[in-house]
Amino acid sequence: MAKKTYFVTGTDTGVGKTIVAAAILEAAKAQGKRTLAMKPIASGCDQTPDGLRNEDALMLQAAMTEQLAYDAINPIAMEPAIAPHVAAQQAGKQLSAQRLVGFCRGMQIRPADLMLVEGAGGWRVPLNDRETYAAVPRELKLPVVLVVPLKLGCINHAMLTVEAIQNDGLTVAGWVANHPESETMSCEQETLGYLVNHIPAPCLGILPRLDDTPTERLPARLAEFLNISPLFDG
Repeated sequence: MAKKTYFVTGTDTGVGKTIVAAAILEAAKAQGKRTLAMKPIASGCDQTPDGLRNEDALMLQAAMTEQLAYDAINPIAMEPAIAPHVAAQQAGKQLSAQRLVGFCRGMQIRPADLMLVEGAGGWRVPLNDRETYAAVPRELKLPVVLVVPLKLGCINHAMLTVEAIQNDGLTVAGWVANHPESETMSCEQETLGYLVNHIPAPCLGILPRLDDTPTERLPARLAEFLNISPLFDG
């Protein structure tokens, strides 16, 4: 059974959840840890001879140590690159938190030192008219790794997300600052200082933007900027 399981979320969509999750997996691999990961829902998938495939889920598959079929990592794959609940409606599918929880529990029974479950978008992304994705980590009682993009507005988005996570009865186990945009934000150090002092969890790393690194090598390179020991303490 997976010894440590975390839910990876972000302050918004497009903040780098997958690259952060893959970097954490690479950092754990470098320490000799056995790792698992899954992205239960992925929209924006491509048609391939093997079926629908999502580049984020493929990145997680490449970064984890255990060999699993793609469908175990991404059991719900949808083609439109839109919000999951809308993509599901267009595909005639029904999303529910309980179904996703079942997929996650099925993965958790596999032996590993670390397992990551990557969400979609931000903390309150809808699954349907009644549930948001937050119901999944809440049901599983998972601690959360938060990805914060260093760009204008990130303090407000980060603090609101932390507040929502705590209000749902969960803890932020750690957070990672990422650079999803090529331009450096104004007053970045002051922003980082505020986040470090006000997010009640350790900063696991500040990931630089490495535009000269091929995508397939990016997670391993970024792993060098992480300290994932808090994820294994306690």
